[in-house]
Amino acid sequence: MATYECSSCGMSVNASCGACDTPLVDAILTKDDGSTVQVSECPNGHGKIKSPLCCGADMSCAVA
Repeated sequence: MATYECSSCGMSVNASCGACDTPLVDAILTKDDGSTVQVSECPNGHGKIKSPLCCGADMSCAVA
């Protein structure tokens, strides 16, 4: 399950799909310019999200 954590305050969030309640899995999205963005996606194809924000910055999670 994708667990995002704030590096500033330590708050953490577990993410699951709103359509099927399946835990989201960590992934990397490669943009057209070659840069990458950490995302979490539904393994059943319902979509993906970018990391949430906390303390004014993107939260991060370990990508396996």
